[in-house]
Amino acid sequence: MPEANVRRVGDLEVYRKLVELHLRVNEVSLEFPKFELYELGSQLRRASNSAPANLAEGFNNRHVGNYLEAINRAMGELRESQHHLMIAHRKGYLDRRSYKLFMDEYGQAAKMLRGLERSLVKSNGSG
Repeated sequence: MPEANVRRVGDLEVYRKLVELHLRVNEVSLEFPKFELYELGSQLRRASNSAPANLAEGFNNRHVGNYLEAINRAMGELRESQHHLMIAHRKGYLDRRSYKLFMDEYGQAAKMLRGLERSLVKSNGSG
């Protein structure tokens, strides 16, 4: 593990950020029009929850390649969340300010995931 003080997935700042983002996205998506609750809303909720879930699944796997793959899957779910947020904004379900805030925060989380990835590659001697 690249950071000695990281003993569980909850110790990772990026994990905590992604969980918090999911909770906020979940709340916002429940305000979508009723016909979108099980369409766009559901897709957004699933993707935003899958990002931290994938990170948790791969956390500290003794096979670094598996952990790196989990980070890659988390990044894919993060990008999917961004896509659904963009669609919600374009459809008028999310105001410009909220949309920008979510996109900025997901952008920060993406940088954090890439940093974690680099740290794992470096600590594994693969970089």
